[in-house]
Amino acid sequence: MIRYKTKEEIEIMIEGGKRHSEILRALKEMIEPGMSTLILEEEALRLIKAHGDKSAFLGYTPAGAHRPFPASLCVSINDEIVHGIPNEAARILNDGDIVSIDLGLIHKGLITDAAITVAVGTIDDESKTLLKITEEALEAGIREAVPGNHIGDIGAAISEVVEPTGFTLAEDLAGHGVGHAVHEDPFVPNFGIRGVEEELLPGMVIAIEPMVNVGKAGIKVAKDGYTIKTRDGSRSAHFEHTVAITEDGHIVLTR
Repeated sequence: MIRYKTKEEIEIMIEGGKRHSEILRALKEMIEPGMSTLILEEEALRLIKAHGDKSAFLGYTPAGAHRPFPASLCVSINDEIVHGIPNEAARILNDGDIVSIDLGLIHKGLITDAAITVAVGTIDDESKTLLKITEEALEAGIREAVPGNHIGDIGAAISEVVEPTGFTLAEDLAGHGVGHAVHEDPFVPNFGIRGVEEELLPGMVIAIEPMVNVGKAGIKVAKDGYTIKTRDGSRSAHFEHTVAITEDGHIVLTR
């Protein structure tokens, strides 16, 4: 069941989204070759607590998981698509890597969700194109997030950006509703048919998040039970924003 947000709740999420984007921006500016992923986790926790907020991911147990997620931040490197754990066997970022940072923030009881993928030092041309296309796909999906459109319009717009490039959308991974919980209805796939699935109505708040692979779409789960990787070992990028549908269009809460 979709949980529509009141105007007052969306105002709170605007506040939280602003803090959310500031944290991601600060983490992005820190990233450099030789840095441990543990440093990113520690700084994320510090910045979250400095505002009096909480991590939405730390201690969260999604359906089917055998243990709670043990970090406040997801940090995924190169062939890791999503849900990398930064504080277990913390790794070093190397020149030429790409690293995805995914943060869920609880501000005054309401959750926003956003992610970015960042170049570590100097990256190759294929990786530059991957980041560019993934971010363009996100923006294409966001443009469709207006009242009267449908969930299918978002997925269609995303796939229309990605498919001509020869890159692929990671299979079985998608966006979702968000606000009172980390994952709510509706399911927001990164592919679709225009005019189908749920109609977008004022008060809906959704996380739109294309995850794009250089190689094939197949995925696998690492031994830690959380990190999702490309099956063929190719690189993957991830960009995400939380978007509120309004009577006039939409608000990108985590911009």
